[in-house]
Amino acid sequence: MREVAPDSGTPASEAATFAACIATILELEYGEVPPPDPGEELPGWRTMRWLGGLGVGLVPVGDAATFQWAGPWIGLVDAGDGERRAVVMYGVPSGVVWDPGGGATSDEPELVGGFVLAALDVADARPALPESPDTEGAVTAIFVAPAAGATAEPRDEARALPGSGLEGDRHTTGDGTFPSGMPGSALTLIESEVCESFDPPLEASEHRRNIVTRGIDLNALVGHEFTVGDVRCRGMRLCEPCTVVDRYASRPVLRALVHRGGLRADIVSEGVVRRGDAVRPVEGGYASEAGQISR
Repeated sequence: MREVAPDSGTPASEAATFAACIATILELEYGEVPPPDPGEELPGWRTMRWLGGLGVGLVPVGDAATFQWAGPWIGLVDAGDGERRAVVMYGVPSGVVWDPGGGATSDEPELVGGFVLAALDVADARPALPESPDTEGAVTAIFVAPAAGATAEPRDEARALPGSGLEGDRHTTGDGTFPSGMPGSALTLIESEVCESFDPPLEASEHRRNIVTRGIDLNALVGHEFTVGDVRCRGMRLCEPCTVVDRYASRPVLRALVHRGGLRADIVSEGVVRRGDAVRPVEGGYASEAGQISR
Protein backbone atom coordinates (compact mmCIF):
# COMPACT_ATOMS: atom_id res chain seq x y z
CA MET A 1 0.00 0.00 0.00
CA ARG A 2 1.43 3.38 -1.05
CA GLU A 3 -0.02 6.59 0.43
CA VAL A 4 -1.52 8.96 -2.13
CA ALA A 5 -2.80 12.47 -1.39
CA PRO A 6 -4.98 14.73 -3.57
CA ASP A 7 -3.03 16.86 -6.02
CA SER A 8 -1.48 20.03 -4.62
CA GLY A 9 -4.07 22.78 -4.51
CA THR A 10 -7.01 20.36 -4.53
CA PRO A 11 -9.25 20.91 -1.48
CA ALA A 12 -9.45 17.90 0.84
CA SER A 13 -13.12 17.35 0.03
CA GLU A 14 -15.08 14.14 0.46
CA ALA A 15 -14.74 13.32 -3.25
CA ALA A 16 -11.00 14.16 -3.39
CA THR A 17 -10.04 12.18 -0.29
CA PHE A 18 -12.26 9.29 -1.44
CA ALA A 19 -10.38 9.14 -4.76
CA ALA A 20 -7.06 9.40 -2.89
CA CYS A 21 -8.01 6.45 -0.67
CA ILE A 22 -8.87 4.32 -3.71
CA ALA A 23 -5.54 5.29 -5.30
CA THR A 24 -3.73 4.41 -2.06
CA ILE A 25 -5.27 0.94 -1.78
CA LEU A 26 -4.78 0.16 -5.49
CA GLU A 27 -1.33 1.84 -5.55
CA LEU A 28 -2.23 4.18 -8.42
CA GLU A 29 -1.56 7.85 -9.06
CA TYR A 30 -4.23 10.25 -7.80
CA GLY A 31 -5.01 11.46 -11.32
CA GLU A 32 -5.79 7.92 -12.49
CA VAL A 33 -8.87 7.62 -10.27
CA PRO A 34 -11.98 9.46 -11.50
CA PRO A 35 -13.62 11.06 -8.44
CA PRO A 36 -17.40 11.16 -7.99
CA ASP A 37 -19.08 14.10 -9.67
CA PRO A 38 -19.76 17.11 -7.41
CA GLY A 39 -22.84 16.52 -5.30
CA GLU A 40 -23.05 12.85 -6.34
CA GLU A 41 -23.62 10.30 -3.60
CA LEU A 42 -20.58 8.12 -2.95
CA PRO A 43 -19.24 6.02 -4.55
CA GLY A 44 -20.61 7.54 -7.77
CA TRP A 45 -21.44 5.93 -11.11
CA ARG A 46 -18.31 7.14 -12.89
CA THR A 47 -16.04 5.80 -10.15
CA MET A 48 -17.88 2.47 -9.97
CA ARG A 49 -17.83 1.90 -13.72
CA TRP A 50 -14.13 2.75 -13.88
CA LEU A 51 -13.42 0.30 -11.06
CA GLY A 52 -15.48 -2.35 -12.87
CA GLY A 53 -13.00 -2.14 -15.72
CA LEU A 54 -10.33 -3.21 -13.22
CA GLY A 55 -12.45 -6.12 -11.98
CA VAL A 56 -13.08 -4.35 -8.67
CA GLY A 57 -16.14 -2.92 -6.94
CA LEU A 58 -17.03 -0.98 -3.79
CA VAL A 59 -19.21 -2.61 -1.13
CA PRO A 60 -20.87 -0.23 1.36
CA VAL A 61 -20.33 -1.01 5.05
CA GLY A 62 -23.55 -1.26 7.06
CA ASP A 63 -22.12 -0.20 10.44
CA ALA A 64 -18.67 1.34 9.99
CA ALA A 65 -18.26 2.00 13.71
CA THR A 66 -18.19 -1.74 14.47
CA PHE A 67 -16.84 -3.03 11.15
CA GLN A 68 -13.56 -4.96 11.13
CA TRP A 69 -11.48 -6.00 8.13
CA ALA A 70 -8.04 -7.58 8.07
CA GLY A 71 -6.94 -5.52 5.07
CA PRO A 72 -7.41 -1.91 3.96
CA TRP A 73 -10.84 -0.35 3.63
CA ILE A 74 -12.23 3.17 3.32
CA GLY A 75 -13.79 4.88 6.31
CA LEU A 76 -15.79 8.13 6.22
CA VAL A 77 -15.30 10.52 9.14
CA ASP A 78 -17.16 13.68 10.08
CA ALA A 79 -14.99 16.63 9.01
CA GLY A 80 -17.34 19.22 10.53
CA ASP A 81 -19.87 21.63 9.01
CA GLY A 82 -21.77 18.67 7.60
CA GLU A 83 -18.81 17.56 5.49
CA ARG A 84 -17.17 14.15 5.43
CA ARG A 85 -13.63 13.03 4.66
CA ALA A 86 -12.34 9.61 3.60
CA VAL A 87 -9.49 7.78 5.38
CA VAL A 88 -7.87 4.37 4.89
CA MET A 89 -8.59 1.94 7.72
CA TYR A 90 -6.74 -1.31 8.44
CA GLY A 91 -6.74 -4.29 10.79
CA VAL A 92 -8.94 -6.22 13.22
CA PRO A 93 -9.84 -4.07 15.14
CA SER A 94 -9.31 -1.35 12.53
CA GLY A 95 -7.46 1.93 12.87
CA VAL A 96 -6.49 4.78 10.55
CA VAL A 97 -3.34 4.08 8.53
CA TRP A 98 -3.66 6.98 6.07
CA ASP A 99 -5.57 10.24 6.10
CA PRO A 100 -5.15 11.95 2.70
CA GLY A 101 -6.76 15.07 4.12
CA GLY A 102 -4.18 15.26 6.89
CA GLY A 103 -6.66 16.06 9.63
CA ALA A 104 -7.14 12.82 11.57
CA THR A 105 -6.73 13.36 15.30
CA SER A 106 -7.17 9.74 16.35
CA ASP A 107 -6.30 6.26 15.09
CA GLU A 108 -9.84 5.27 16.10
CA PRO A 109 -12.04 8.10 14.71
CA GLU A 110 -15.80 8.33 14.85
CA LEU A 111 -16.85 6.70 11.61
CA VAL A 112 -20.05 7.64 9.83
CA GLY A 113 -19.72 5.31 6.85
CA GLY A 114 -17.37 3.11 4.90
CA PHE A 115 -16.64 1.00 1.83
CA VAL A 116 -14.63 -2.13 1.07
CA LEU A 117 -12.83 -2.49 -2.26
CA ALA A 118 -13.56 -6.04 -3.37
CA ALA A 119 -12.89 -8.19 -6.42
CA LEU A 120 -15.93 -8.75 -8.62
CA ASP A 121 -14.92 -12.39 -9.02
CA VAL A 122 -13.02 -13.54 -5.93
CA ALA A 123 -12.02 -16.90 -7.44
CA ASP A 124 -10.08 -15.12 -10.18
CA ALA A 125 -8.54 -12.64 -7.76
CA ARG A 126 -6.98 -15.03 -5.25
CA PRO A 127 -3.25 -14.25 -5.08
CA ALA A 128 -0.75 -16.96 -5.88
CA LEU A 129 1.15 -18.35 -2.93
CA PRO A 130 4.69 -17.00 -2.56
CA GLU A 131 7.62 -19.24 -3.39
CA SER A 132 9.04 -20.89 -0.29
CA PRO A 133 12.27 -19.11 0.76
CA ASP A 134 15.49 -20.88 -0.17
CA THR A 135 17.37 -19.67 2.90
CA GLU A 136 17.16 -20.58 6.56
CA GLY A 137 16.96 -18.27 9.54
CA ALA A 138 17.37 -18.53 13.27
CA VAL A 139 15.38 -17.86 16.44
CA THR A 140 16.76 -14.82 18.25
CA ALA A 141 14.15 -14.59 21.02
CA ILE A 142 11.14 -16.43 22.47
CA PHE A 143 8.34 -14.82 24.47
CA VAL A 144 5.22 -16.04 26.25
CA ALA A 145 2.51 -13.98 27.95
CA PRO A 146 0.04 -15.79 30.21
CA ALA A 147 -2.89 -13.48 29.42
CA ALA A 148 -3.95 -10.59 27.20
CA GLY A 149 -2.00 -7.52 28.24
CA ALA A 150 0.32 -9.47 30.52
CA THR A 151 4.06 -8.86 30.32
CA ALA A 152 5.74 -10.77 27.49
CA GLU A 153 8.27 -12.95 29.34
CA PRO A 154 11.50 -14.03 27.59
CA ARG A 155 12.35 -17.73 27.47
CA ASP A 156 15.45 -19.60 26.42
CA GLU A 157 13.15 -22.45 25.40
CA ALA A 158 9.46 -23.35 25.36
CA ARG A 159 7.45 -26.50 24.65
CA ALA A 160 5.38 -26.28 21.48
CA LEU A 161 1.98 -27.97 21.74
CA PRO A 162 0.29 -28.99 18.44
CA GLY A 163 -2.92 -27.11 17.73
CA SER A 164 -2.44 -25.04 20.86
CA GLY A 165 0.67 -22.87 21.22
CA LEU A 166 3.73 -22.46 23.41
CA GLU A 167 3.29 -23.87 26.91
CA GLY A 168 2.44 -21.09 29.35
CA ASP A 169 1.27 -18.67 26.66
CA ARG A 170 -2.20 -17.14 26.42
CA HIS A 171 -2.84 -18.90 23.10
CA THR A 172 -2.87 -22.28 24.89
CA THR A 173 -5.35 -21.25 27.58
CA GLY A 174 -7.78 -19.03 25.71
CA ASP A 175 -6.82 -15.99 27.78
CA GLY A 176 -5.66 -13.86 24.85
CA THR A 177 -7.38 -11.00 23.09
CA PHE A 178 -8.44 -13.25 20.22
CA PRO A 179 -9.95 -16.78 20.28
CA SER A 180 -7.58 -19.72 20.69
CA GLY A 181 -7.75 -22.93 18.69
CA MET A 182 -8.48 -21.20 15.38
CA PRO A 183 -6.27 -21.86 12.31
CA GLY A 184 -3.15 -19.75 12.59
CA SER A 185 -3.69 -18.83 16.24
CA ALA A 186 -1.09 -21.09 17.92
CA LEU A 187 2.15 -19.30 17.10
CA THR A 188 3.16 -15.81 16.01
CA LEU A 189 6.55 -14.82 14.60
CA ILE A 190 8.18 -11.53 13.60
CA GLU A 191 11.52 -10.68 11.97
CA SER A 192 14.22 -9.02 14.07
CA GLU A 193 15.05 -6.98 10.97
CA VAL A 194 11.58 -5.40 11.18
CA CYS A 195 11.90 -4.73 14.91
CA GLU A 196 15.29 -3.09 14.39
CA SER A 197 13.92 -0.81 11.67
CA PHE A 198 12.17 1.19 14.42
CA ASP A 199 14.01 3.81 16.46
CA PRO A 200 14.23 2.70 19.20
CA PRO A 201 13.78 -0.96 18.16
CA LEU A 202 10.35 -2.52 18.61
CA GLU A 203 10.22 -4.44 21.89
CA ALA A 204 8.33 -7.61 22.80
CA SER A 205 5.90 -5.57 24.91
CA GLU A 206 4.99 -3.72 21.71
CA HIS A 207 4.88 -6.39 18.99
CA ARG A 208 3.50 -9.18 21.26
CA ARG A 209 4.79 -11.99 19.01
CA ASN A 210 6.01 -15.34 20.36
CA ILE A 211 9.15 -15.85 18.29
CA VAL A 212 11.61 -13.35 16.82
CA THR A 213 13.66 -14.61 13.87
CA ARG A 214 16.56 -13.42 11.78
CA GLY A 215 17.62 -14.17 8.22
CA ILE A 216 14.39 -15.58 6.76
CA ASP A 217 11.46 -13.98 4.92
CA LEU A 218 8.48 -14.89 7.10
CA ASN A 219 5.94 -13.56 4.58
CA ALA A 220 7.17 -16.17 2.10
CA LEU A 221 6.28 -18.96 4.54
CA VAL A 222 2.52 -18.39 4.11
CA GLY A 223 1.17 -21.63 2.65
CA HIS A 224 4.34 -23.57 3.43
CA GLU A 225 5.53 -25.87 6.18
CA PHE A 226 8.70 -25.05 8.08
CA THR A 227 10.58 -26.22 11.14
CA VAL A 228 11.75 -24.34 14.20
CA GLY A 229 14.46 -26.62 15.52
CA ASP A 230 12.74 -30.02 15.48
CA VAL A 231 9.20 -28.61 15.69
CA ARG A 232 7.19 -28.68 12.49
CA CYS A 233 4.96 -25.67 11.81
CA ARG A 234 2.58 -24.52 9.11
CA GLY A 235 2.50 -20.92 7.85
CA MET A 236 -1.16 -19.88 7.66
CA ARG A 237 -1.38 -16.12 7.06
CA LEU A 238 0.32 -12.81 7.68
CA CYS A 239 0.12 -11.54 11.25
CA GLU A 240 -1.17 -8.13 10.24
CA PRO A 241 -1.23 -5.28 12.79
CA CYS A 242 -4.33 -3.80 14.36
CA THR A 243 -5.27 -1.21 16.96
CA VAL A 244 -4.61 -3.76 19.74
CA VAL A 245 -0.89 -3.67 18.90
CA ASP A 246 -1.05 0.12 18.63
CA ARG A 247 -2.46 0.33 22.16
CA TYR A 248 0.36 -1.82 23.59
CA ALA A 249 3.10 0.08 21.75
CA SER A 250 4.75 3.23 23.09
CA ARG A 251 4.33 4.99 19.70
CA PRO A 252 2.12 4.60 16.60
CA VAL A 253 3.11 1.37 14.82
CA LEU A 254 0.00 0.32 12.91
CA ARG A 255 0.93 1.80 9.53
CA ALA A 256 4.60 0.83 9.81
CA LEU A 257 3.71 -2.84 10.41
CA VAL A 258 1.31 -3.30 7.49
CA HIS A 259 2.57 -6.42 5.65
CA ARG A 260 5.56 -6.43 8.07
CA GLY A 261 3.86 -7.69 11.22
CA GLY A 262 5.11 -11.25 10.86
CA LEU A 263 3.49 -14.65 10.45
CA ARG A 264 0.67 -16.62 12.06
CA ALA A 265 1.35 -20.35 12.13
CA ASP A 266 -0.02 -23.67 13.34
CA ILE A 267 2.13 -26.08 15.32
CA VAL A 268 2.08 -29.51 13.67
CA SER A 269 4.42 -31.58 15.86
CA GLU A 270 5.22 -31.41 19.57
CA GLY A 271 8.68 -30.49 20.75
CA VAL A 272 10.83 -27.82 22.35
CA VAL A 273 11.82 -24.63 20.53
CA ARG A 274 15.02 -22.97 21.71
CA ARG A 275 16.74 -19.65 21.22
CA GLY A 276 19.27 -20.17 18.43
CA ASP A 277 17.22 -22.88 16.69
CA ALA A 278 17.28 -22.90 12.90
CA VAL A 279 14.11 -21.90 11.02
CA ARG A 280 13.97 -23.92 7.80
CA PRO A 281 11.35 -24.37 5.06
CA VAL A 282 10.24 -27.99 4.61
CA GLU A 283 10.99 -29.20 1.12
CA GLY A 284 7.84 -30.54 -0.50
CA GLY A 285 5.46 -29.05 2.07
CA TYR A 286 3.02 -26.85 0.18
CA ALA A 287 -0.56 -25.59 0.15
CA SER A 288 -3.11 -27.18 -2.14
CA GLU A 289 -5.74 -25.13 -3.95
CA ALA A 290 -8.04 -25.71 -0.98
CA GLY A 291 -5.51 -23.93 1.23
CA GLN A 292 -4.41 -27.01 3.13
CA ILE A 293 -0.82 -28.13 3.47
CA SER A 294 -0.03 -31.37 1.70
CA ARG A 295 3.09 -33.35 0.80
